[in-house]
Amino acid sequence: MRMKGLSTIVIIAIILLNSACKQEVQVVALQPLGNISQSQLDLVKAALDSVYEVKVIILASKPPFEAAYTSFKGPRYRADTTIAILRREKPDSVDFVMGLTSKDVCITKYAADGSIKKPASKYTDFGIFGLGYRPGSACVISTFRLGDFNTPLTKNRLAKVCVHELGHNFGLPHCPDKKCVITDAVESIATVDNAELKLCDKCKKQLD
Repeated sequence: MRMKGLSTIVIIAIILLNSACKQEVQVVALQPLGNISQSQLDLVKAALDSVYEVKVIILASKPPFEAAYTSFKGPRYRADTTIAILRREKPDSVDFVMGLTSKDVCITKYAADGSIKKPASKYTDFGIFGLGYRPGSACVISTFRLGDFNTPLTKNRLAKVCVHELGHNFGLPHCPDKKCVITDAVESIATVDNAELKLCDKCKKQLD
């Protein structure tokens, strides 16, 4: 009787442990903003699952947010404003939301002293591949500067940028390893191309 009771306790403990593990799987929602193809969404979903082992869901498409629109060097959409809206509208059932758009997105880049990086004419409204705060619950990625989505190269670019920005949401800083997907692009698509679609061992340990 005592052995049977212990076996029952062990089984219950295993069930509870498995349930806890399942609850730890983080959910990422892909939010198409405008014209994003199903093949692009499928590629991003596969990349995020492969690198981070997250559950990825795809939300219904929305138009790019009017509040983020700028015509300063336009037409462009402010990445910081887009992220703020994505964060505010994030479903309670998901942990992170990733906006995907074909429109050009931009930010203002600042120097260490808090002033706009020089030359201000370039960095006040600076076009980017994507943006994700560290840590954060939302990021945005644009295909505008990644090239035509018909070659392995450009498909890998999209996958890498998405993995990179979500990594920042997870708390990862830029990595000095130029082969790591979290390395700083330093404003060059060549840096993205040089990186591999995976985390280096150091970045992996930071997520453990």
